[in-house]
Amino acid sequence: MGKVEVSVLIPAAGQGERLGLGPKAFLRVGGRTLLEWALLPFQGASEVLVALPPGAEPPRGLRATFLEGGRSRQESVARLLEAASLPVVLVHDVARPFVSRKLVERVLEATRREGAAVPVLPVPDTLVRPEEARYGEVLPREALRLVQTPQGFFTALLREAHAYARKRGLTATDDAQLVRALGYPVALVEGERTAFKITYQEDLPLAEALARVWNA
Repeated sequence: MGKVEVSVLIPAAGQGERLGLGPKAFLRVGGRTLLEWALLPFQGASEVLVALPPGAEPPRGLRATFLEGGRSRQESVARLLEAASLPVVLVHDVARPFVSRKLVERVLEATRREGAAVPVLPVPDTLVRPEEARYGEVLPREALRLVQTPQGFFTALLREAHAYARKRGLTATDDAQLVRALGYPVALVEGERTAFKITYQEDLPLAEALARVWNA
């Protein structure tokens, strides 16, 4: 990345219920924790802020500022935003350990130009709407995209989006949804298949294999 004036926000306070192996931030893959992997592509960022589970001991030796996270991802990001001091933020999921610097640069470039940008991927599989336990309506995959992180925003814009969400009682699974709720457009950039999210235990063998050859 070089030296980049950006605040990186990593909400890592989740307990990893679906994975069932404790907080994802401390799960080890390929000899590193997911948090260590998540920090790698942002080594040139001027500010890195991480939300950890309440009561968690901040890891030593990592270049980041650690805060106590909230009860949800959205609440954790809001707390990190309060501490952010730079005009552009990147929000990244700790459960996506394999993000290249090229992806980060694409998102940053679009964010500086548009104010909000997220990486996406085409949907490769056939999509259906189940009808009970039967094959239902086929959805047009050409019109759909898979959304990834890091997501980039003007800091003031994302703060406004979170304030609006609190006022209206809105909840979302990512920050782009909150920005869009304001009526602000979010640019799409090309994502990467390797930036997949570790959610289930069957994702771990793939992550271990990728860790052995990963060179971002």
